[in-house]
Formats: sequence, structure tokens, C-alpha cells
Amino acid sequence: MCPPRSTRVVALRELRSQPEGRERSGSVTDFVGRRRELKELREDIARTGLDTLSGRKAKSPRARVLLVAGRPGSGRTALAEAFVREVADDYPDGVIKVRLTAPGGETVATERAIRTLLEGLGEATPPGAAEDELSSTLRTALAGRRMILLVDDAADPYQVDALLPDTPECLVVITAEGPLTGIPDVRPCTLGGLDTPSGVQMLAQRIGDTRIAVDPRAAEALAEECGGQPAALALVGGWLAAHPKAAVSDVAKQLHDMPPGTSGPLGRGFRLVYESLPQPAQRTLRLLPLAPAGIVDSHIASALAGCSVAAAQSTLEDFAGLGLVRHSANGLFLLPGCLAPLLQALLKTKERAAEVELARARMLERTVRLLHSCRIMAETAEGPHFHGPEKLDGLPRALRFPDRRAAATWLDTRLPALSAAAAVAVADGGLDTLARRLVAALVRALAEHRGTAAAAPELYGLHRLVLDVAERRNLHREQAAALLNLADLDAETGRTQEALERYRAALDAGRAASDPYATGRAMESVGGAYQELADWHRAADWFGRALSQALARGERADEARLYGRLGNVHTYAGRYGDALRSWRTAAAGYRKLADVPGQAKALSEMARIQEYAGRPEESLHTCREAVELARRAGDLRLQAALQVRLADTLDRLGDPAAARLHRSAADRLLGDDPAACEIRSGSD
Repeated sequence: MCPPRSTRVVALRELRSQPEGRERSGSVTDFVGRRRELKELREDIARTGLDTLSGRKAKSPRARVLLVAGRPGSGRTALAEAFVREVADDYPDGVIKVRLTAPGGETVATERAIRTLLEGLGEATPPGAAEDELSSTLRTALAGRRMILLVDDAADPYQVDALLPDTPECLVVITAEGPLTGIPDVRPCTLGGLDTPSGVQMLAQRIGDTRIAVDPRAAEALAEECGGQPAALALVGGWLAAHPKAAVSDVAKQLHDMPPGTSGPLGRGFRLVYESLPQPAQRTLRLLPLAPAGIVDSHIASALAGCSVAAAQSTLEDFAGLGLVRHSANGLFLLPGCLAPLLQALLKTKERAAEVELARARMLERTVRLLHSCRIMAETAEGPHFHGPEKLDGLPRALRFPDRRAAATWLDTRLPALSAAAAVAVADGGLDTLARRLVAALVRALAEHRGTAAAAPELYGLHRLVLDVAERRNLHREQAAALLNLADLDAETGRTQEALERYRAALDAGRAASDPYATGRAMESVGGAYQELADWHRAADWFGRALSQALARGERADEARLYGRLGNVHTYAGRYGDALRSWRTAAAGYRKLADVPGQAKALSEMARIQEYAGRPEESLHTCREAVELARRAGDLRLQAALQVRLADTLDRLGDPAAARLHRSAADRLLGDDPAACEIRSGSD
């Protein structure tokens, strides 16, 4: 009954806290009924497989798969969770839970679901990895573990197949609307309504035993009017709890007298609750399907309805008491998937298209401003240039975070909704400017709070969204930037060939935009990809093209860096003369820029190449010059590395006593540096 975030991993203690329903105060209620179904599911774990019964041998060991099938609102998730709680002690490695359908009916991408599970298991998830690679990684991570995988609201067998472990020690419990043809050896446990005593017990949890005891027949009649459907019982029970003077018998009669076309028991229960709301609350409720991934908080509700944050929070609390939304952690509320079609129908018939678009735009604009505030709080307060408070001056107090930790928590807990908001904004097509701002704000906030490397899996998807908008609107500069960002992430994860193709596409987009920065950056990156592929000739050619552009524009810092990159390629190719010329020019460029560290590193590379070329005396002289520059730059590690190189060169020249002195100097410079062993082991 209590659906989770669109995709998430939950610990067993969190799963145990998720009820079939909630009291108005938010306290957890106990699961009721379904004893026969629970017994059947437990017996199903140990039963003989269908393959064995037919005489066929299973192709490979696999996890036992159980399926709970039922219509939305039937309590299929509540039953699955209750069953998992019963058998959890037999699976000591814990419970993983993932939802494969968003409350609005959108299918969650299998790649996204697997990635979330892997992150919950503590496994690395390379950005941009294909579904097959992620699926294989998940199966490897689950091998040797005794766990339960709870897959909620599966839409088709293809979604589930990529998640199934290849180990019989794991148990997979799936909920779906109907049978999942295509997954072998699965017998669905199909749900109908609760029996009448269980339905009455569920009502009693919400309104207390006294009102049930006053007229037990009326309570039974009301449970039967709700068809034993847990979602309908939750709505009606919530309404009765909010109206303590209403008679149970009157509500049963009111439901009975509703028109026959009112979408069954759930539709009648929803109509009872909806029509009792004030007009402003009705409108807020109608707009909730616009909330990305069905995740709502006071800011989202406030922006959608155009009311204050405090009023929105109060309204959401009332909705939770009525069973219209469900409480979650960190101030979040979840829209039940079974109510989404009813709310979407109201949204379509009661709200004008222009008003819906305006509400969505307000929500996205509010999200952009919150992300801006979140990013500012991630900036260090220790540096001399911190201007966080000043940057927040233009934001209302309600949009500010008290500290960095609160901002980080908000970002982590809202990330599924934020990612969904970005995807919805891009898919909408009519809000491209807002979509680009939202994606950019989310990228910056993630990079500030998590660092680029840790945020890379999320950033990859966001850059793809930017690329979608840029291609749709022929925004060549934005297209080039997105392609460069995606290619960088490909390169960092070893997909060099894919990175090369994207860098070339970025070059074309940069040329179309007449953007010299993008074209120069793309040329250099193409050269870097060829260098990674050990194609020294092409790498040198592309670095040369980028260098020509930098020379034509007088970009001295780029010139020095590119001469250095050319020097590296020539070194790898064994062209030591060309390498020395390139590094000598790079050193001269850094000297003109007064970049002492850059000049020291360039001379260090020159010394290394001179040694490779069999010119130790020249290497010794260059290395001493580099040591002095490194000392002026305050780079202790470079000084130490150069001292070790000097020692190696002196050993080759037959002066071991002087070599020992330089190694001792390196030891003094390094001290307790954890990277000391690598430097002490010898020169590069």
C-alpha cells in the first residue's frame, strides 16, 4: 500500500517501518488479513519447480521468483512487504527494493533501476554503461549473497529479466498488475479484496474500535461497499477519521447511492473524499500529478498551487490523513499510483491547458532557485572569496538552507524527483529554456556537493538531456558543450572509441556555431583520444591543429599546454628531438606567462627526455634548473621527484655518493607523504 520512491534501495529496518496505511497522526498501522496468501507464498519458496515436474533440467541455477498480482489499490505491495518481513531472517544479507513504474504510469528505465540497486550495494556504476554491462555487474554483486530482491510494480517481464540474480540463494518477490508471461517457473498469487473481518479491522485502525462497536453491521456493510479494496478502505477510513461525528452507516449508504459509473469502489471512495475538500485544496490535489515521479514536498505543492509554503505543508498533511498522499522520510509525500489515473482525469477536465503549463513552469522555476541555493551552500566558507550569504540575499527565506549539510540532504533525498523533473521538462518541448536552466543548475549542485567523479553517473544522464534539447532546437553551441561533457565521461571510464566519436561530433557542432573555444577544445580532445589509443601520428596531427588555432588567436596559456602535449606524444613515439623542441617551447611559453610551476614541470620533462636520448650531462643540468624553479613554486612533490631523477642520473654517471645525497633530500621533502613510495622508487 505504501509505494516507495521511483527507484530506491531500502534496508530491512526501513522496509519494516512501511505500513499498509497510516493514521492521521502519521503513526504506523499493522498489516491486516491475507493469511492464506502469506502461507501460499511461504510454501512457494520450497515447492518443486515446474521444470523439474516436467522432467526438464533447469539451464542454470537461479533465484526463486514469486509474483503477487493484483490491480492498483489491491494491497499487492503491502502483501509483498508483509511477506518479506516474515521471511527476512532467512536472508541475512538484507532486502533490496526497487519500483519499476512511476505513480504517473511511466516505466522506470531498467538502466536506472539497476544503477540504483548497484549504488545501494556499494558497487561502482560507470557513467554511460549499457544495460547489459550493468545487469552483469548486478548479478556479480549478488553472487554469494543471501538476499531478497523486492521488485514493485513491474510492467513487463523484460524489465524484470535484467534484475534476476543467477544464484538460488536469493529470493525475488515481484508485484505486478497481472501475470508476467515470459518469466519461467512462476505461479502468480492473485489478489482479490480483503475478507470482511479484515476490512473492518482496517477501518478500526483509522477510526478506533468504539465507532465500529456502536454499529458492527454498518462497519461490515461499509467494508463490503469498498469491495475489500485496501486503497478504498484507506480513503473512506481517512474521511471518517476527519469527520468524527459522521455515522458509519451514513457513509456506507452514501457510497451505495453513488452513480454506478463511478470507477468502482476506489472511485467512489475517492469521490467521497475529493468532494468534501475546500475548493483551493481540490485544485492543489488536481495539480499533484504534475509532481515529477509522484514525489511531493511543500515547495512543489506551493509552486503548483501558487500558495505559501506553510499553507502547502498544511494541505499535504491533511491529504496524508485522508489517504490521498503518503508520508515518506525527509518531509516528502508520495502520490499513490492507484490514484494517479483519477487525478489525471480531473486535471484534464477541470484545468485549462494554459493553467497547467503555468503551474508546471512555476514548479520548475522554484526548483531552479532551490538548486541555486543548494549549490551556494556547498561552497566552502573557509576561503577568502566565499560570498555565500551575499549570493543568497535575493532569495526568500523559505528557499534558503540553514547549512551545507541540510542542502546536501535535500539534494540526496530529492534527486529522483529532480532527475525526473529535468526529463519531463526536456520532453515537454515547450519549456526548453527552463529545461536548460534546470539541468544546468542540477549539474552544478551535484558537482559542488559530490564532486564531478562521484556525480558522474547522474551527470551523464543530465548531459544527454541537454543534448536532446540542443539537437531539437539546433543550438549548436549547447550541442557542442553537451557532446564534450559526455565524451569526457566516456574517456574517463575507458570507452575511448565512443569518446572519439563524440569529440568529432562536438567539433562539427562547434564549427557550426562558429565557437573557437569549442572547436579548439574538441581538436585537443580528439588528439587526446588518439593518444589513449596509442595512435601517435594522429594524436600529434590533432594537437598540431589545436595549436595552430591557439597561435592564431594569441592564446598563450593554451599554446604552452599544447606544446607540452605534443612533446608527450613525440616522447611516446620515440621522436626525442621533436619532443625536446616541443617541451623547450612550452617552457619558454610558461616563462613568458610567469607560470613558475608550469615552467618547472616543462623542464622536468625535458630532463627526462634528455636522459632517454642518452644525454645524461644535459639531463643533469636541466634537472637542477627545474629543481630551483620547483623550489620557488613551493611544489615539494615535484622537488622530490626531481631529486630522485638527479640521483638516478648521477648513479649512471658513476657518482653514487652524490646520488645518495639527493635521495636523502627527497626523503626529507616527502616526510610522511603517502605517495612517497611511488616517488622514491625512481624517476618517471
